Amino acid sequence: MTINCNGKLIDLTTPKVMGILNLTPDSFYDGGKYGDIDAAISQVEVMLSDGATFIDVGAYSSRPGATDISVEEEERRLIPVVRQLVTTFPEIVISIDTFRASVAKKAIEAGAAIVNDISAGMLDDDMMAVVGALQVPYIMMHMRGTPQTMKQLTTYDNFLKEVMYYFSERVAVAKSHKINDLVIDPGFGFAKTTAQSFELLNNLDLLEAFEVPVLAGVSRKSMIYKTLDVTADNALNGTTVLNTVAISKGARILRVHDVKEAMEVISLSNALTPNLS
Repeated sequence: MTINCNGKLIDLTTPKVMGILNLTPDSFYDGGKYGDIDAAISQVEVMLSDGATFIDVGAYSSRPGATDISVEEEERRLIPVVRQLVTTFPEIVISIDTFRASVAKKAIEAGAAIVNDISAGMLDDDMMAVVGALQVPYIMMHMRGTPQTMKQLTTYDNFLKEVMYYFSERVAVAKSHKINDLVIDPGFGFAKTTAQSFELLNNLDLLEAFEVPVLAGVSRKSMIYKTLDVTADNALNGTTVLNTVAISKGARILRVHDVKEAMEVISLSNALTPNLS
């Protein structure tokens, strides 16, 4: 349960928090807030102060139906911010949220430590080879299609079985490329209905079969705000509830917009655990 991030071994026996930094103008919750480099630095400072172990930086919106952008535009948004964050916070552990191998490579060369790929290498045939050559941790998510098409791809013959098969196949490919540190993300809301996302969360412990850390990313997503009939802005309480469920079912990383509240989930879960043994 350790991953090597730029020579720093991070132990995930105790769950950790990954703070989200969206550099996109159209992300579903905080789009446009952190496109300015000073705003990005200020937000990262808050997240690190609140206890984030990782900062996940993305410049390509993966919300359903998001606008496709060029590699050049993604790099223009992303790379200068990564360089500045590494300069400002020398101990920072940056995860790069991209499905493009060339973007991942440039970001790692700029100082990032982890590649977080929503497609598990399915949208760029070079990704696994690049990650293997870079020898960095790799987060692979379950998804079908692309952000532009995934809403139409929610029909499964056997939903849980197909998710498990997907990961068994992608983990095998990753290992063939000598990727040593793997994390799997079930991909709540990605090519999944709300009901399917809840079914997946309820069975999250099935993913322990792969013997790698599991990341849960439910923060302010539609599975919460549609169920509660609120907006993403009002979905923090629901996020905290589902993060608590995710931790109880084995999640080792919580990917969130709100770091302080996620850290409280982990602290209280840790306090509860001895009483359950």
